[in-house]
Amino acid sequence: MYEVLMVVYLMVSIGLVGLILIQQGKGADMGASFGAGASGTLFGSSGSGNFLTRSTAVLAIGFFALSLIIGNLSANHVKQGDAWNEINSAAEQVVEQAPVTEETGTNIPD
Repeated sequence: MYEVLMVVYLMVSIGLVGLILIQQGKGADMGASFGAGASGTLFGSSGSGNFLTRSTAVLAIGFFALSLIIGNLSANHVKQGDAWNEINSAAEQVVEQAPVTEETGTNIPD
């Protein structure tokens, strides 16, 4: 379930970025408005949203919903065996198995 949600989350995020990149900004028509004599429409209402803006809104809602769901699942996710917690016990086993040699003299060269 978690892996499926991660794949869907990835697809929604890629689709959201793609839709945002192909949309034309609101300021793109400003330069044309000055020369055409339609300066009243420069900052006027843009009308109803078209297909791209509506689909971007739907994908954004899906992105946020999936973020919350995946965050909730990963917060309650219990890891079975964490290797970092077992390092001390493995090191103690190695120390216990290492042969202890006694030094009979000093090995300092003259």
